Amino acid sequence: MTPLPVLLLNLTANHYDMQPVVHPIVGYICYAAYTRLSDGNKPEAEPTIVAVFAATLPDLIDQPLWLLGITSVGRRFAHSLFGTAFFIGIVALLARRYGRRDLGVAFAIGYLSHVAADIPWHVLAGDYNELGFLLWPVTEMPAYSGVKVVGTVGGVEVTTLWLEAVIFVVGVVLWWADDRPGLDLLARSLSRIRTD
Repeated sequence: MTPLPVLLLNLTANHYDMQPVVHPIVGYICYAAYTRLSDGNKPEAEPTIVAVFAATLPDLIDQPLWLLGITSVGRRFAHSLFGTAFFIGIVALLARRYGRRDLGVAFAIGYLSHVAADIPWHVLAGDYNELGFLLWPVTEMPAYSGVKVVGTVGGVEVTTLWLEAVIFVVGVVLWWADDRPGLDLLARSLSRIRTD
């Protein structure tokens, strides 16, 4: 059995197109843009939490299957357009039933942001065959080729990790400027759990 730290190092070093910590940030950026464009307001707590969770969900579903050796790569059903339609459809039905369209929209934005964020690195590197995950199981998903070089600046290779670092910082600054939506709700929920 492979020790957990080794598994985590392998995850972040070789098998992601976008680092797992960046997906929730991208989900937040996309949801914040939506709220500003649709009603001019900052994001509210509950939909923000839903969007950030949804932006993480494809990896929470597919990565354990890969870690357990059930699948050969960490992007299958939850990353495919078929899986995306399935999960968004289920949540949309639930949101409609409970009169929470806002949460359904937040979920869709977060989930779609994850799938969309996994695409550009392949395109920039010209690894189009790695886009097979989008139509899985109709198309196969080959093994990952790892971190991609997208150019050179002053003799230094710029990789996708550099771009992800910029996205991460921008997203955290935006969330902070938006008064950290969702943080108070999470803190209150955790304190209730501790007192029960």
